[in-house]
Amino acid sequence: MLYLKDKAEFQKEVLEVKDKPVIVDFFSEWCGPCKMMEPVLEKLSTEHKELKIVKVNVDEAQDLASEYNVMSIPTLYVFKDGAVAKQMVGFQSEASLLAAVA
Repeated sequence: MLYLKDKAEFQKEVLEVKDKPVIVDFFSEWCGPCKMMEPVLEKLSTEHKELKIVKVNVDEAQDLASEYNVMSIPTLYVFKDGAVAKQMVGFQSEASLLAAVA
């Protein structure tokens, strides 16, 4: 999993990716439900190489959080061909994330 810090990294690692879906996890270190997402995302990144998973710390990348209207965390976005395909708020199961990228 990649941890993105700024818009330039986001552009390269999310918006310019055309060969696979990208799940973006907007999170914070102090967020309990965000910590619950960690093992789910780790498992997906290990078992599903056809997916790309990146994380954005909302405390460090407030401009990105604002641009994507992140009001609650965790907020997860699925990007396909550089565009938002789905937005989910709150803890998500492995099954719901796989369904979102299908």
